[in-house]
Amino acid sequence: MTETRSEPRPVVLDALDRKIIDALQQDGRRPYTVVARDLGVSEATIRKRVSRLQRKGVLQIVAAVDALTLGYLRAEVGIRVLGPSVSKVTKRLEAVPEVSYIELVLGSFDISITVNCTDNDHLLAVLGDDIRSIPGVEVVEAWTVLKVTKDIYYWTPAE
Repeated sequence: MTETRSEPRPVVLDALDRKIIDALQQDGRRPYTVVARDLGVSEATIRKRVSRLQRKGVLQIVAAVDALTLGYLRAEVGIRVLGPSVSKVTKRLEAVPEVSYIELVLGSFDISITVNCTDNDHLLAVLGDDIRSIPGVEVVEAWTVLKVTKDIYYWTPAE
């Protein structure tokens, strides 16, 4: 008997879900009573919908911090992995405190990450001691971010 690995099903959003997401993207601290009034539904409906969207991993309400504004050095790092150990490398990267973002990608690299460091020496230590030393890491290429000209977390829901 062969096992079939099923891919996770995408979460299906209806029009109200999309309107709730849109409202919270404009102001994540907007009271549910105001969102409910604006959308013509009850506060309980908004509360239940937001809870479901959070539980399903669709929606997070967070405070975003700009590391560059705080004086940190931000670098983007492309990592090529030797062999089928991408998941093992990813698990190790998750444990590195300076790594703030990890994504699996197609192209020249297998993994792309964002790191935030205090200075060049700190970045050198993270790249050498924490990343290049992970078994399976074949190539590491980094570039520092000098200035961010656009950084939004706004998803435009399709109607």
